[in-house]
Amino acid sequence: MSKKAGLIFLVSVLVLATVSTGFTMGKRENKKAIVLANFGTTYLSALKAITTIRDEVKKDFPRVEVRVAFTSNIIRKIWHKRRHDTAFMKEHGDELKEFLYVKGPLATIADLQDEGYRTIIVQPTHVYSGEEFADLCAYVHGLNTIHTIKAKYMPFEKLVVGRPALGTYGPVHDYHKDMEMAAKALKDDVALARKAKAALVYMGHGNEFFSTGIYAEFQEVMQRTYPDVKIFIGTVEGFPSLDDVVGALKHAKVKRVVLKPLMIVAGDHANNDMAGDDRDSWKNTLKKMGIYVTPILHGLGENRDWARIYVQHIKDAAKDNGIEF
Repeated sequence: MSKKAGLIFLVSVLVLATVSTGFTMGKRENKKAIVLANFGTTYLSALKAITTIRDEVKKDFPRVEVRVAFTSNIIRKIWHKRRHDTAFMKEHGDELKEFLYVKGPLATIADLQDEGYRTIIVQPTHVYSGEEFADLCAYVHGLNTIHTIKAKYMPFEKLVVGRPALGTYGPVHDYHKDMEMAAKALKDDVALARKAKAALVYMGHGNEFFSTGIYAEFQEVMQRTYPDVKIFIGTVEGFPSLDDVVGALKHAKVKRVVLKPLMIVAGDHANNDMAGDDRDSWKNTLKKMGIYVTPILHGLGENRDWARIYVQHIKDAAKDNGIEF
């Protein structure tokens, strides 16, 4: 090829590249992402629950961006403060970077939108449809009320929320079936109690402002699913309370108990309210009744079967809203 022909060829390639780039730049990106909205935890040992859920989601959506968000302002601030702790950073800086820079759902969604992600599924890792879930839905609803003058400048193509583990209201997905799926995911807990010839007692978080009757209903589902093991569920806030659990244990004349958190992470509540050394912890309250207590400090998120519930709920949200991955 002559020097002149080579020059013409090079110019032609550059022109084509420029035109091609222009078309790409003119076309708005619509990348897809999933935001896992967790309450969060400051306990390093409890992070396994969050990372297990994240890893299960990534396994089913390998080509989709998956990000973790913490809804708790206090917990995020603690993680951000740790960035200035030299000793902590030296020991954990690299492995925990995802949490050291964790953001809330709104900021996480905003970051994704800036990066060209216009179809986003926000999947809560909440147990039930309570205050945290209601607030999350309010955030997403607020973002979805944005209407630009030109439709092509709308910030999102689709921004939707998946449902909690025990489901939520509405005719599309029967929450009774969600509870049945959740009960099946807890088969290993029941097997542990069965082997120990003990009752299984769960401590849920509950809620001060929303009805917590779902816990009592889920207890009935668990008892119906596993009739050979005595199963009781109480909450830190709301009904059924620890007093309700104590009364039920007395009535059933229970002498041995496997005590577990019905929470995504085994964090502060599990380590202190449930299994702590204070006189009024659940563990010591039951011990004072003459009950032999075996506390298990593992959150629901560490259970891969439970994590799969959220994977399924993401798939349901995608299908319901015409989102293809």
